[in-house]
Amino acid sequence: MNGILNIKRMIISLIKDAVYASIESNDLPEFDVPEITIERPQRAGFGDFATSFPLKITKLCSKNPMDIANIIVANMTKVSDFESVVVAKPGFINFTLSNKWLTEQVSDIIEKDNDFGNIDIGKNSKIQFEFVSANPTGPLHIGHGRGAVLGSTLANIFEATGYDVNREYYINDAGNQIHLFSKSLWIRYQQELGKNIPMIEDGYQGKYMIDLAKEMVREYGPRFDTENGEEEMAQIGLKMMLESIKASLERLDVTFDNWFSEKSLFANGEYDTIMAKLTDKGFVSKHDGAVWFDSTALGEDKDNVIVRSDGTVTYFGTDIAYHYNKFAERKMDKVVDIWGADHQGHISRMKAVLAALDLDPDKLTVLISQLVSLKRGGETVKFSKRSGEMITLSDLIDEVGSDACRYFFLTRSADSQMEFDLDLAKKESSENPVFYIQYAHARIASILRNAQEPAGVSEAKYTESQEYDLIRKMIMLPEVLELCSVNMEPHHLPHYALDLATSFHAFYHDCHVICEDDPETTYSRIELIKAAKTVLYKTLRLMGMSAPESM
Repeated sequence: MNGILNIKRMIISLIKDAVYASIESNDLPEFDVPEITIERPQRAGFGDFATSFPLKITKLCSKNPMDIANIIVANMTKVSDFESVVVAKPGFINFTLSNKWLTEQVSDIIEKDNDFGNIDIGKNSKIQFEFVSANPTGPLHIGHGRGAVLGSTLANIFEATGYDVNREYYINDAGNQIHLFSKSLWIRYQQELGKNIPMIEDGYQGKYMIDLAKEMVREYGPRFDTENGEEEMAQIGLKMMLESIKASLERLDVTFDNWFSEKSLFANGEYDTIMAKLTDKGFVSKHDGAVWFDSTALGEDKDNVIVRSDGTVTYFGTDIAYHYNKFAERKMDKVVDIWGADHQGHISRMKAVLAALDLDPDKLTVLISQLVSLKRGGETVKFSKRSGEMITLSDLIDEVGSDACRYFFLTRSADSQMEFDLDLAKKESSENPVFYIQYAHARIASILRNAQEPAGVSEAKYTESQEYDLIRKMIMLPEVLELCSVNMEPHHLPHYALDLATSFHAFYHDCHVICEDDPETTYSRIELIKAAKTVLYKTLRLMGMSAPESM
C-alpha cells in the first residue's frame, strides 16, 4: 500500500512524466527540467499537496504559469489515489487524496501498530548521539535537562528513520574541574570533622557538597583524614555524583548505551596517538611554555592550546582524542554532539582538527542547546552550580513531572532560548498541552475498554469531514519524522502531537463513536480511534513521554 511519502514521490513522478509528455507533444518547449518540490498547502480547501512548479519554469517556457499548469495537468496520467488534481492561481497544481485511499490508511496503521511512521532514511548507518556529558561535579540543572531531552528524542527519531543509533555520555573525569571538586569536597569533609578550613575561592559552594561531605563522615568517619586521603575520597565522591546524575536522567526516561571515561583516553594511549599524528603532520607547535594546535594553518582565526604551560591538557586536547576515537576507532558514520551555549566557539576548531587528522568534518554535527530560564510565579529564578543557588533537574521533575519536562523542553528549536512556565506545566486542563495530548490517549483507551465491536461488519466507511480530518492528521507522522530527522529538529514532534490530539478531540466532540442502531458506523469509528491511539502512542513514546490508559 502506498504510504504518504510514496504518494509525494508519486506526485513528483506524475509531474515529471507530464512535463516530458508536454515537451514531446510540443505543448511546452524543450528545457532542462529543474527540481520538483511538493508542499502542504497552508490553507484548507487547497488540497492535500501542492506544487508551485509551473511558476518556477515560467521563464524557461516563456509562458503564463496558469497555462503551463493546465498543460501539465492535461498530460498527466490519472491515478485513483487522487480525488482531484486542479490548477489554482497564480499557477499552482493542487492534489486532493481520494476518500477511498484515506480510508485504507486506517487499517494500514492498525496493522503496522508501533512500526507505523518508521521510514528507512538511514539504511542502518551508524550514528552516535553524545549529549548531557556534564562534569560529575554536581547535580544536573535544568539546562542539562534540555540537552538530555533533545538528545534522547533525536536518538528515538533516528532509530525510527532507519539508523543504527548509539547513545553516549562523555564522563569528564579528568582536568581542572575535577581537581576543584576534589579540593572542595576535601575541605567540606575537613570542616565536618571540626576543622576550621576556609573554602577556596573558586571551589564548589553548593549545599550538595556539604551533604556529600556529611555522608562521607557518616559512612567512613575520619578514614580520609590522611596524607593521601583526598584522592581516595574524591574518587568515591565522583562515583556518588555520577550515580546521582544517572538517577536524575532515568527519572526523565533518558538512558545511555555507553558511559565513556575521559581518563580512558590517556590510559589507552589515544591521546598520545593523536598528538603524534598532529605533530607528524606539522600542526603542533610550542611557544609561551604551552603546546598549540596550529588552527590558523587550516583557516581558523587563531591557534588553540592543547597543553597548558603547567603541563595540564586542555578540554580541547582531550576532545580531539575523544572524537578521533569515535570516527577512527569506532567507525561511526555520523556523530551528533549536543553542547551547551557556552561551547558555541568550540565547533569550528573541532572541525578543523578533524580535517587535520584526515577525518571528514562533515560527519560531525554539533547542535547547541540554548539557555533555559525558569518562570515561577511570574519571576525568573537564576541558578549557579558553584554559588549554591541552584534549581536542579530533579527539583523540576518533582514539581511538574517527567512528561511535562520533556514536552516543554522539546517545543522550541535547540538554538532558541526558552522560558519554562511552571504554572502552565502543572495545569490539569486543556490549556496545558501535555494534559490535552495525554487525555486524548486516555479517552480513546477508555472507549476501547468499554466498546464491543459489532458482529458482521468488516469494512470501514467514513462520511464525515471530522473523520477524514483525523485520518489526514494521523498519516502525517512519517512526514514529520522525515522532517525531524533530515533537519535534526525534534521540536516538530510536540507540535504534531498537539495537532493530532486537537483533531481527535474535534472528532470526538462532533461524532459519536458508539452508535447503537448503526453497527457499520460503530465499527468504522472504533477502527478509526484504534488507529488514532496507535499514532498518539507512537508519538508520545518517541518524545519519551508516557501514554496513560486513564486520567
